[in-house]
Amino acid sequence: MATKTSTAQRVDVYTQVTNRIVAELERGVRPWLKPWNAEHAAGRITRPLRHNGQYYLGINILMLWASAEMQGFACPIWLTFQQAKELGGHVHKGEQASPVVYASTFKKTDKNEEGQELEEEIPFLKQYSVFNVEQCEGLPQHFYALAEPPKETLERIAHAETFFANTGAKIEHGGNRAYYAIATDSVRMPPFETFRDAESHAATLAHELTHWTKHPSRLDRDLGRKRFGDEGYAMEELVAELGSAFLCADLRITPELREDHASYIHSWLKVLKDDKRAIFTAASLASKAVDYLHGLQPQPEA
Repeated sequence: MATKTSTAQRVDVYTQVTNRIVAELERGVRPWLKPWNAEHAAGRITRPLRHNGQYYLGINILMLWASAEMQGFACPIWLTFQQAKELGGHVHKGEQASPVVYASTFKKTDKNEEGQELEEEIPFLKQYSVFNVEQCEGLPQHFYALAEPPKETLERIAHAETFFANTGAKIEHGGNRAYYAIATDSVRMPPFETFRDAESHAATLAHELTHWTKHPSRLDRDLGRKRFGDEGYAMEELVAELGSAFLCADLRITPELREDHASYIHSWLKVLKDDKRAIFTAASLASKAVDYLHGLQPQPEA
């Protein structure tokens, strides 16, 4: 009986998160592209952060972005009830926690056809609760620091351009369409001048560089695309969409609401409804792609 209960709980994590994202997409809203609030010193377009400054990864990024949006939090920092206590603070009475998950495994012993006992590790998700810094009081002062007024956007975003150049990707300019061509292992971008602004250009390039990581010489990501518009194509586009959002958060860039992405919503909905774990997989693959791009950057000398 205990096994059935734990299995139901594990399935419910996937179902709960996926249903929330499906509901947002059905409203025409992509939950990973939200209005950004720059009030908090750490909150100017960033991935959710643990209390120690480490980024959350994968599906937890989407879950905490959604929680922050629904509850109006500007601060991107999250911590457990116990962590708040250990830092000398506490959670306000009556505050509602936000769920996050982490991967774990349990061991299962079974017998093969020869009667030999085999032990197998079965992966599953565990869920736990965190609170936003704005739901707490008494924490060290740096958790509450406000941001300085943002500087004016330059014609090109220098730190983003440097980041993209450091990947070593072959980037060509011309035409009116952005895409990654695996046959030539190159990214094609329209001229910079044709974009609405520098952030739009950078967000689009982040999307295409996420595609670029799928090459067999890099992450060798093959999601089974056979033709334009099929499930494998939709899944790869979802990975690139999330990868762009995550990388833009790291680079402090407001993601562009590209018009062509609206046409993908229907195909994403089909993928998510057919497979409750699809969004978890896509978010994990997007995190790995962004980590790969970060790994191509020059490392500071020790």
